[in-house]
Amino acid sequence: MNNPVGWFEIYVTDMTRARAFYEAVFDVELSELVSPGMEMLAFPMLPESPGASGALVRMPGFSPGGNGILVHFNCADCAVEAAKAAKAGGKVQKEKMSIGQYGYIALVVDTEGNMIGLHSMQ
Repeated sequence: MNNPVGWFEIYVTDMTRARAFYEAVFDVELSELVSPGMEMLAFPMLPESPGASGALVRMPGFSPGGNGILVHFNCADCAVEAAKAAKAGGKVQKEKMSIGQYGYIALVVDTEGNMIGLHSMQ
């Protein structure tokens, strides 16, 4: 049995701005994925580790924001990444809050209008 999520895509209109936001918040370097008809920048992936990777995607006909799917990124302390999100031009929608035995979450809105979740155990 595998984890239910195998891949995610976050749709953007301004790839340069979105790249700067996600690289600043998560201290990662996104890499180009060549795919016909769309521009994609992938998050780093460790194939031998659990969890899913994904990409920022700019594709005609697909707009960011307001979509009903929420991707949660794992963090050591979600309050740290929430502060980075605000500093990188995003907005903190919900400050760090307890979800009981499952740890903590914070919700932020990226520079493209997409809400993402941040999850940590502390």
